[in-house]
Amino acid sequence: MVYTCGYRSPLGDILMAADENGLTGLWFEGQKYFADTLPDEQVSQETPVLTKAKRWLDIYFSGDEPDFTPPLHPSGSSFRQEVWKILSEIPYGQTVTYGEIARRMGELKNIPHMSAQAVGGAVGHNKISIIIPCHRVVGVKGSLTGYAAGIDRKISLLELEHAKNYTDQRPYMVLAAGLKKAYVRHYGELL
Repeated sequence: MVYTCGYRSPLGDILMAADENGLTGLWFEGQKYFADTLPDEQVSQETPVLTKAKRWLDIYFSGDEPDFTPPLHPSGSSFRQEVWKILSEIPYGQTVTYGEIARRMGELKNIPHMSAQAVGGAVGHNKISIIIPCHRVVGVKGSLTGYAAGIDRKISLLELEHAKNYTDQRPYMVLAAGLKKAYVRHYGELL
């Protein structure tokens, strides 16, 4: 059976899901892939696992690093599970690149080259946001390349952790969107 409960965070409402073994999902309301793995049958009830996850989030959003991890039970392919395990090892307040994770995966599998795009797909489909810290993964030179719950939330989480090795590209994104609109207005379409 899957149990669900909500959590009100400073960055928006969160839905959590757990089975008897551990936390199976943690999503910001409306994020990409929101609750896409929840079965039709679920019970809205706080369980000991969900209580631990709430306590973890309380500590985290107070600005402190939690000294425990609630039991986790994400479902996914063995490749995704391995990537999520690496994500779980990224220290609080630090960032790593997709390429660094790909290199680590290559070392673990004894493969000379692992695709950073494949790693990105696994990172993007992380079902337990924040606790499995996919927000700590950045692009080359610290660029913020995406986050299922939105770049603004990713930046807020990194700021909460006082992370340093990332580049806030929001001003450039706004500029690029404006240039695109001006180009389309002038020429009628993009090439």
